[in-house]
Amino acid sequence: MLENIDVLTLVIVFLSGIIAFTVSTISGGGGLLMLIPFFNFLVGASKTAPIVNLGGLISRPSRILIFRKHIVWNVFWYYVPSAMVGAFVASWFFSEVKIVWIQIFVALFLISTFFQYKFGKKERSFAVKLWYFIPLGFLISIIGTFTGGMGPVLNPFYLNAGITKESLIATKSVNSFFLGLAQISGYTFFGILTKELWIYGILLGLGATIGNLIGKQLLKKMTAKQFRKWVIAIMVISGLVLLYKSLTSL
Repeated sequence: MLENIDVLTLVIVFLSGIIAFTVSTISGGGGLLMLIPFFNFLVGASKTAPIVNLGGLISRPSRILIFRKHIVWNVFWYYVPSAMVGAFVASWFFSEVKIVWIQIFVALFLISTFFQYKFGKKERSFAVKLWYFIPLGFLISIIGTFTGGMGPVLNPFYLNAGITKESLIATKSVNSFFLGLAQISGYTFFGILTKELWIYGILLGLGATIGNLIGKQLLKKMTAKQFRKWVIAIMVISGLVLLYKSLTSL
């Protein structure tokens, strides 16, 4: 298994983590989702979700530490318990279930945010209550465990709850960290993570940690409106990526 890994692939995985998470930090997420088609090509579709979820988990402590003062804890308590349950359930069915039509729906929702927010001119597009994060946590964790990254889907809900910039990054990071623990525990328990995938995931996580640090410096220089535009742009791009991925798998 390990003899199939070459040095160039390892370097590419590491660099992709730096680039994706630099962009992810200044745009409220989406780094993992944007990596999915690239990793499908690089290492194969069956390996992508465990690798990107492991890499994301490894990178999150640094992001939590960087933005720890901005965490919105009441959202955390609504989101995380149901998300961890959903992640473990999804790991159980990882190799047996296809959720293409749900992915298409999610992709169209992400693309529609361009019109919902008039590309950043509107601060909010619909009302969000705290309890919304309970079903969101369960649903998003299931889809993300299968596909490898669904962070951008939550951005409209954070923005519409009045959570932006550092607070959005911080809250998503701590939520995603505990979700990631459940995902990796599930992958490990059901024998999905091999030594090869651990190597790729660790390298991706180390690169992503560097990307977090670079992204923080860039985020300081952005206004709330600029941040919102970046978030919307990445949501639309992520939606197009997910739509393409879903349609090609039909």
